[in-house]
Amino acid sequence: MTTLADRIDALLPQTQCEQCGYHGCRPYAEAIADGEAEINQCPPGGSEGIAKLAALLGRAPMPLNPDNGVEKPRTLARIIEADCIGCTKCIQVCPVDAIVGANKLMHTVIADDCTGCERCVPACPVDCIVLEPMPLAQADDPYHADLARRHFQRREVRLAAQQAQREAELASRKAQVHSASQNVLDALARAKAKKQEPKA
Repeated sequence: MTTLADRIDALLPQTQCEQCGYHGCRPYAEAIADGEAEINQCPPGGSEGIAKLAALLGRAPMPLNPDNGVEKPRTLARIIEADCIGCTKCIQVCPVDAIVGANKLMHTVIADDCTGCERCVPACPVDCIVLEPMPLAQADDPYHADLARRHFQRREVRLAAQQAQREAELASRKAQVHSASQNVLDALARAKAKKQEPKA
C-alpha cells in the first residue's frame, strides 16, 4: 500500500543533499507527511518541486525557504584527478556511493550516479572537486531519481550493519576486559583469604 510519505518521496529529486534539514529525501518526505516540515525546504526541487508537492497535498504553492538554500541548476561533481591525494573524505560523505577510489589512490566520480548534492566539495581538503552542469535529461529523469533512492537506501543499510558490528565488537572487548578484571579480583580475594587462614 502506497503511503502519503511514499507519494511525497516520489516527487522529491533524491539528491540526498540534506539542505532540507533532514537526513535525505525520505526523512524529509515523512516529516512533510507528519506535518513537521513545510513543502518549501528543497532547493534542488525548486519552485517546480514545491508546486508538485502543493498540488499533491492540496495546498497553495509557496516560495523556497531561503534558510535552506537557493534554487539553481543541478550540477555533477568531477574530481580533478591530478590533484586528488586519495584521502577518501569525499567517498565517506557521498550519500549514493557515486565516488570510487581507495586510500592514497586517485578517486573518480561515476557521473551517471552523482546526484549533485555537493556534499563532497567542502569535504575535500585540497579543493580538487569541481561542479559542472548536470544534463537536463539526467536532472529530470525519474529513472535516475529512483536509482539514487536505491543507492542511498543500500548505503544506509550497509552503514547501519557496520555500526552494529562495531558496537558488537566493542561490547565483546568490554566483556573480555571485565572478565579479566574479575579474574584478577577473584585471585586477589583468594590470596587474601589464604593469608588470613590460621596457621597450623
